[in-house]
Amino acid sequence: MDRRRFIRSSLSAAVAASLPVSHTLAASLLHTPTTVPSDINAVTGDGAEVTLAQAAVQELSNSLKGKLLLPGSEAYDEARSLLYPSYDKHPALVVRPTGAADVQHAVDFARDNSLLLAVKCGGHAAAGTSSCDKGLQIDLSQLRSARVDRAAKTARIAGGSLLGELDHEAMSNGLVTTAGSVSHTGVGGLTLGGGFGRLGRRFGLTIDNVLEMDIVTPDGKLRRVGPNDDADLYWALRGGGGNFGVVTSFLFQLHVMQRDVVTGYIVYPLSEAKQILSFYAAYSENIPDELSLGAGVGSRLGQEPVVAMSFVWSGDPAKTDSFVAPLRKAGTVVAENVEKKDYVAVQRSGDIDDTRAFTGHMKSGFFKSITQELIDGLIDNFEAHPDRATRFGFGRMGGAIGRVANSDTAFAHRDANFSMLSFVSWKTGAESEEHIKYINAHWSNTAPYTTGFYVNDYFDQSQEMVNGTYRENFPRLAAIKKQYDPTNLFRLNANIKPT
Repeated sequence: MDRRRFIRSSLSAAVAASLPVSHTLAASLLHTPTTVPSDINAVTGDGAEVTLAQAAVQELSNSLKGKLLLPGSEAYDEARSLLYPSYDKHPALVVRPTGAADVQHAVDFARDNSLLLAVKCGGHAAAGTSSCDKGLQIDLSQLRSARVDRAAKTARIAGGSLLGELDHEAMSNGLVTTAGSVSHTGVGGLTLGGGFGRLGRRFGLTIDNVLEMDIVTPDGKLRRVGPNDDADLYWALRGGGGNFGVVTSFLFQLHVMQRDVVTGYIVYPLSEAKQILSFYAAYSENIPDELSLGAGVGSRLGQEPVVAMSFVWSGDPAKTDSFVAPLRKAGTVVAENVEKKDYVAVQRSGDIDDTRAFTGHMKSGFFKSITQELIDGLIDNFEAHPDRATRFGFGRMGGAIGRVANSDTAFAHRDANFSMLSFVSWKTGAESEEHIKYINAHWSNTAPYTTGFYVNDYFDQSQEMVNGTYRENFPRLAAIKKQYDPTNLFRLNANIKPT
């Protein structure tokens, strides 16, 4: 080592050692911008090649409190990785913000350079839209916090937070809100698409519990939106997906609930599938709001298929058996598990067993009713396969979800009584053509009964199907999109094109 450099570094270390701890800590927190070594090749939202000048990218890096990540670093590979291993995308650059100001700088840079832009919260987007090739990715993984106001029964949640953080902090105060069913799902993605969860029938969709949001819109402005502030945008954000910007903060309404719930499942043989689904359709018509009840048919990879009903009862534990006992009489019970369980643990119970984490293909839809014709089409054409997991399942809507009008929020399926998710998955790297062909054929027996699909399950739907799923709300959404995002900067989603 050069002698002068050695002396300088040794002297610096000695001075640092003599400083009070607080001074040393402050020095360690100083931000060191990423050095940009050269121009960067990227693409615009329309797919055109563009070169980003080294000086301009360096200026972006210098403006951030968070980090600019470039290919070749471990942090870059972590940021670009998604839940689904089949997606292996490589952004030209990644911004990892620590606050709203960083998000503004990133959005300004993407807009000024017309870059393809992706936003990642939990990385669950089924279509892989949380990342992109040769564009700019905003990774919100460092924008996480949850703060509960027990007196006001509210929670302020940072935009990059995961649902488990919301559940954990709220439930520690005896409070909850509807927050999905897999704890590592991103709050932003779930909420903006509508937000189903185990408590939806009791407390409404997640969007029904959003009091206000802070959002960086495509013009780079940070806006606080609510019923009395940018009311049209507030309406659009509640079901319109990620079309309108990056939400940096949510304020949720919370509700009092006991910590323990009763949860479980009852399994029947596949030969009784039609009987069980018919029972489920009829029985779920008059269940109380406190009961979340699902039914489905499926098989894990390499296992025999079964039919099952699963539930979460969040009401008076003493009344549990009055609602569970009829399920046992619906068919031949081959297995069951019913237990009292901590609600936060229930919310985490699907984290490992989420088969959507495998390479796969999925469909979803909303239904007014489960008819015999629908059941026949599903079961008669159901096919298990040794090299894939094959599943479909219904969730009961209604309750508080249905007591909101279709036009009150951008989410346009309040009148549906059931949602359904169908998916197949297989080992990453295995041949996929046969499995995709199967689910498309199987879904063709289902599609005629649907009234649209859940935008958070956007996968391979056509633009016509995307427009149609917003139903009567589409014209208003398209007008709001044109007002706030006329160039369609935020397009990697169930996209509403500005008109």
